[in-house]
Amino acid sequence: MTQIIELQGTEKRLYQLVAPLVMIPEVLKQNYNYPFRTSESFVWFVAVDGKEVVGFIPLEYKKREAVINNYYIRNNNAEVLKALLEKVIAKMDKDKYLSSVTFVEHQEIFKELGFSVEKEWKRYVKMNKEN
Repeated sequence: MTQIIELQGTEKRLYQLVAPLVMIPEVLKQNYNYPFRTSESFVWFVAVDGKEVVGFIPLEYKKREAVINNYYIRNNNAEVLKALLEKVIAKMDKDKYLSSVTFVEHQEIFKELGFSVEKEWKRYVKMNKEN
């Protein structure tokens, strides 16, 4: 059973769970070789199945918005992505706007959960959560 863990961006447990994963070439390749980053302004939602991390969504808090960017879903598992997104949406402050830089192949799942397309690029889609 997959469990979603919420961790602060500089929390030691986040590094223990995610750091080994983001060093794997296949994981970086899925993210188009763009490095993952974090800071105190991030909250991470990490999906763990047993002892394995099967996905994560870092959420960066800015003044008026929270942004999903550079997330990872093992084997593009739709159920894991949906569970993570539902947790992110449930945790959102009502005064914050939620947006995402979404992989093109995941945009339908985001649409199911109330996101709409703002801008399209070759590999990504900028999406906004409808309130």
